[in-house]
Amino acid sequence: MKINNRITQLLGIEYPIIQAGMVWVSGWKLASAVSNNGGLGLIGAGSMKPDLLREHIQKCKAATENPFGVNVPLLRGDAADLIKVVIDEEVKIVFSSAGHPGKFIDELKKNNIIVVHVVPSVKFALKAESVGCDAVVGEGVEAGGHNGAEEITTFCLIPQLVDSLKIPVIAAGGIVDGRGILAALALGAEGVQIGTRFAATTESSAHPNYKHKIVEAKDNDTILILKKISSARMIKNEFSELVHKAELNGAKEDELKQLLGFKRERLGIFDGDLKQGMLEAGQGAGLVKEILPVKELFAKFIEEYDFVMERIKTSV
Repeated sequence: MKINNRITQLLGIEYPIIQAGMVWVSGWKLASAVSNNGGLGLIGAGSMKPDLLREHIQKCKAATENPFGVNVPLLRGDAADLIKVVIDEEVKIVFSSAGHPGKFIDELKKNNIIVVHVVPSVKFALKAESVGCDAVVGEGVEAGGHNGAEEITTFCLIPQLVDSLKIPVIAAGGIVDGRGILAALALGAEGVQIGTRFAATTESSAHPNYKHKIVEAKDNDTILILKKISSARMIKNEFSELVHKAELNGAKEDELKQLLGFKRERLGIFDGDLKQGMLEAGQGAGLVKEILPVKELFAKFIEEYDFVMERIKTSV
């Protein structure tokens, strides 16, 4: 997997592989392990208060000399405080999501920070490009966690983004192995962002129950729910079944918010409640067969990528 393109150059990484900034999953241990193995690790600030984010950034700096970044959901009430921590700690890469990328970009750019925004459609990608983002992550509806209302699949979204933008595109959603990485690059992406597969690693801060649930998942074991609030893909369980039935019966937004309650993601991902927690994971979970250390996972990615590339070459 010898790749030198705009994304590897922009981010200063060996492989065009970015580990998604996932709530309750991607702390400093996971981010530094990914960066130490040639990818870009992201600390997921979505489940952190500013002081905790500062602690994770400082520990990540001590654990790796390679570039790493922070994912900041812009709709958080304390997003400005999280951004301030990123600037104070001199982190040079921010992946923003869930909000308007123009909100903090002037401040980030003033501090020479690379900004990449996560988008679900061409419309939002063009907006990100217009305000000065350096790249976008095109995330298909296969992805775990919160998704765009458009529900565009990765295979359809990525080539449309590539055709519409001047800035580089990173593909996300359903990518869990070397085959998926190669396929994404074939569609024109210059990098991939991988979430669910990295959630099921030794260095992930998620609860073992959640990791094993990903490994056990089959092709039809995820569901997209809470569409009236903010669409979220998760592994099916008692909570998802309750919400799904409520949605089928015409539950209104307030009713769904009441069902969702508070810290439902923490309950499932970090505390390991497999019945009542939100077990956010993408459809690619059906391809995850084991929990691996990040180092072994990277070796696997490269071996799979190279094998498929050679197979394609010899079959032409």
